[in-house]
Amino acid sequence: MTRLFGTDGVRGVANDDLTPELAFKLGEAAGHFLGERGRGRIVVGMDTRRSGEMLEAALVAGICSGGADALRCGIVPTPAVAYLTRALEADGGVVISASHNPAEYNGIKFFDRDGFKLPDEVEDEIEEFLVSERAWARPTGADLGRAIIVGDAVERYIAHVLGGMEGDLSGVRIAVDCGHGASALTTPVAFERLGAEVVSVNCDWNGMDINLDCGSTYLGTISGIVKVGHFDLGIAHDGDADRVLAVDETGAEVDGDEIMAVCAADMKARSALVHDTVVTTVMSNLGFEVAMRGIGVNVIKTKVGDRYVLDQMRTSGATLGGEQSGHVIFLEHNTTGDGLISALHLAEIVKRSGKPLSELRTVMHRFPQVLVNVPVADKARLSTSAAVHDAVYAAEQRLGDEGRVLVRASGTEPLVRVMVEAADYDTAQQIVDAIVGVVKRELE
Repeated sequence: MTRLFGTDGVRGVANDDLTPELAFKLGEAAGHFLGERGRGRIVVGMDTRRSGEMLEAALVAGICSGGADALRCGIVPTPAVAYLTRALEADGGVVISASHNPAEYNGIKFFDRDGFKLPDEVEDEIEEFLVSERAWARPTGADLGRAIIVGDAVERYIAHVLGGMEGDLSGVRIAVDCGHGASALTTPVAFERLGAEVVSVNCDWNGMDINLDCGSTYLGTISGIVKVGHFDLGIAHDGDADRVLAVDETGAEVDGDEIMAVCAADMKARSALVHDTVVTTVMSNLGFEVAMRGIGVNVIKTKVGDRYVLDQMRTSGATLGGEQSGHVIFLEHNTTGDGLISALHLAEIVKRSGKPLSELRTVMHRFPQVLVNVPVADKARLSTSAAVHDAVYAAEQRLGDEGRVLVRASGTEPLVRVMVEAADYDTAQQIVDAIVGVVKRELE
C-alpha cells in the first residue's frame, strides 16, 4: 500500500481523496494516540479553503470520539497551531490545509505536544489504525471529548511573534500579498503594530481563490505593487502562511535561499548564529552553499521537506534552517516554518542595516537553475527505472563539479521534479530537457 502520509501530512482533492470519513478516522486517531489513550486536548486550525469547514467538522467529531477535547482555533496560519499547541499545553495539534496547492486540494497535518511534526513511526502507527480493526472501545458518557472554541487564537499568536522581535519597523514601507489565505488575519496586523507602513492585498477570500494567481505561488502582483509604490520590500505568503517569498525594492524575486542567506549573514555578523550553522535541503541552490562557505557558515543538507530540516536542526543544535520554497525556521521563535516571523526578520535587517534588500541579497549569487515538474502516472516507479538512472548519471558526468542534478518524486503530488544547476542557463536547460524526456517516456 502506498504510504498515506507524505512529506507534509495527508493531502489530496477534498471530498475525493481526502473525504470526511478519512478526516473522521484521522481525528479519532489523533484523539487516541496524541491524547495518550485518555482525555487529551488537540488544537485544530485551518486555512481559508471552502472544504475546510467540512473537514473540520469531521475531524473534530473524530477527535471527540477518540476521547480528546478539540480546541477549535478557526482560521489561523499553520505556525500559529504549532505555537498554540505549546501555549495551551495541549497534547497535539492538527492543521487542515494544503499549503500552496490549489483550492480544490486540502490536507491534514499533525503536530506533537511540543509543536513539532510527528515522527515517521507515529504516522505509521496512525496509518495502521486506519486500515485495521480498532483495538480499543470507543469512550462513552463523560469520557467523550468536547469541542471548545479558542476565541483569542489569532491574538495569542500575534502577541507571541511580536514578543520575539527586537525593535520597531517605523519608516519601513512594505507591501504584503496574503494570497487569500490565513495570513490575512495576522501579517498586516503584526507589521502595523511594529510601526511599518503597510499596503496589503488579497486579504479577502471566498474559499476557492486561495493561492490563485497570488501570494507566494505568483509574485507578479506583489512585484508590480512594490515597483509602482516605491516600497522597501514586498512579501507574499502561501495559503497557510508557513512560508514566505519576497521581492526587493526593484520588484525582483528573493527566494527562500536568499532570505536564509541574508538572515544567516546578519546573524553571523552579530554572533547570533548558533554553531555558525544553517540547515537546508538538497534542493537549495549551489550558490547558497558557496555563499555560506565564503562567510564561514557551515551548511548541513537534508532530503526535501521542512520536517527533515527541523529534525536535523534539533540534532545539530542549529537555530536557522529552511527551504528554497520559502519555509524558513527560526527555531528560537517557533517549531516550524513561519512566514510571518521570516518576513519580520527580513524587514528588521533592512531597517537595521540601512541597506536596500537588492544590496543585501548580493551576499549570494545563484547558479542558473532549471526546475521542471513532470506529471506522471506512477511516481513510485522512479526509484526502479534504469533508464532514468542512466540519464541522471550521464548528466552528472557532463557537469562534473560545475553543477548538479536532482530528480525526485513529489511528496504531495503525482509529479516527478527534475532540477539541474549549471554554470550557464543553456546547459542547465539542455540537460533538464533530456532527463524530462526520459521521465515522460518511462513513467507516464
